[in-house]
Amino acid sequence: MTAGEHKVILEMKGICKAFPGVQALDKVNLDLYAGEVHVLVGENGAGKSTLMKILAGAYDRDAGELIVDGEPQGHWTPALARAKGVAMVYQEFNLVPFRNVAENIFLGREKLRWGLFLDKAAMHRSAHEQMEAIGVPVDTHTPVGKLGVAQQQMVEIAKALSLDVRILVLDEPTSALTVREIEQLFDAIRRLKARGVGIIYISHRMEEVSAIGDRITVLRDGQYIGTRRVGEVTTDEIVKMMVGREIKDLFPRHFRDPGEVALRVQGLSTADKLRDVSLELRYGEIVGLAGLVGAGRTETARAIFGLDPHTAGSIEITGRQVSRIDPPTAVEMGLGLAPEDRKRDGLFPILPIKSNVIMASLRRLFPNGILWPGKENREAAKYANRLRIQPPGIERQVQYLSGGNQQKVVVAKWLAAGPRVLIFDEPTRGIDVGAKAEIHAFMDQLANEGNAILMISSELPEILGMSDRIYVMRDGTVAGEFPRGASSEEIIRCAMGVKA
Repeated sequence: MTAGEHKVILEMKGICKAFPGVQALDKVNLDLYAGEVHVLVGENGAGKSTLMKILAGAYDRDAGELIVDGEPQGHWTPALARAKGVAMVYQEFNLVPFRNVAENIFLGREKLRWGLFLDKAAMHRSAHEQMEAIGVPVDTHTPVGKLGVAQQQMVEIAKALSLDVRILVLDEPTSALTVREIEQLFDAIRRLKARGVGIIYISHRMEEVSAIGDRITVLRDGQYIGTRRVGEVTTDEIVKMMVGREIKDLFPRHFRDPGEVALRVQGLSTADKLRDVSLELRYGEIVGLAGLVGAGRTETARAIFGLDPHTAGSIEITGRQVSRIDPPTAVEMGLGLAPEDRKRDGLFPILPIKSNVIMASLRRLFPNGILWPGKENREAAKYANRLRIQPPGIERQVQYLSGGNQQKVVVAKWLAAGPRVLIFDEPTRGIDVGAKAEIHAFMDQLANEGNAILMISSELPEILGMSDRIYVMRDGTVAGEFPRGASSEEIIRCAMGVKA
């Protein structure tokens, strides 16, 4: 922390918030010093987002005190929060893709000349200064949609800085970034700390706590568990505070000899990304697919499942070879895909759990096209119970579930469809450590039941801990294959094209 670390700029005391049927926050405390990074952790559904939305003025608190710069605040609105220098960068960006960097930074607050005319030159000058201030110079005339995810995130931060931010909330800022981009973000955070900005940093990645945090606060089930100085608490202690129990094994694999080939891909190419991709997957094993962002991992999954057409190569699924494939054919042949973006591609958020669970099984369950509610309920309840989706009840809309439970609904959907080969694309992205352990245990169970799993992940510990074998992609092709026990250094070198 900087010299300003002893100045408390934010206090949230005894914050309570209830929604119909749910006590989201119950007497939660949080404070923030100038020039510090205060990491906020907890399982999905612990109340982190609700607490931050109260700070941002999006929700009214039911009880408790909100004190900014020593002044108690009464009715609190988004406008008052902005006026006090509070800004929040959400995990899902609020940017207009077809507008340029400067236009996005000053959207709704455009600079005017003589109060009448848009002063584009002043906007670009100021936008350039804000981007320079966080160490990420970009051409402010560039449409945001043409920037990478990391640069878009920096635009969001620059937008917050243009509001004269003093309290900045970053919600899962590294969930879609590469290792290099994460370090770029951390450099920007250090610059903000040096300017005396207080930062509340929400993350599920334990390794980031020691890398960037000064203090850490843990929430569990809407309650305040405690605050610790980083360096005075171990990762195991943090996890135990988060979940209320010890997680003895985050990667619970029971390795066994694999069976016959379940999926074989040979020379797969697409018009714009993939070239000569070859890999195979056997029954009873989990094969990891690693690589940097943009290497072609998700594109490989989409091409295998038939979402994107391939221009060359062949695919063999459960012993049957196809030269052309589409999703209905893939499902019929025993293949399932849990996509990277579960909200956009894997779920119907406004529909209840039961409708989502049976979505890929409609033809099998109701071949005559008539949906029987009793059968739908029984089928959905069976898989919802098997995966312990919380809170119980198959009538609840998926949009109201935590990230970890939404991921369980995606898995339940494919279990109900009965595939023997499953592709999991980033199966634990954005979910807490407890839910990760449950998903990993279930994947291990599926493999031990003789199913074949292709797991795409950007998290090296997950790749190394769960995989029987590992393929590494680079520039749209498979750059290497590694056995169980390979080191993280070997994987990274291969992904980056660096020779040992």
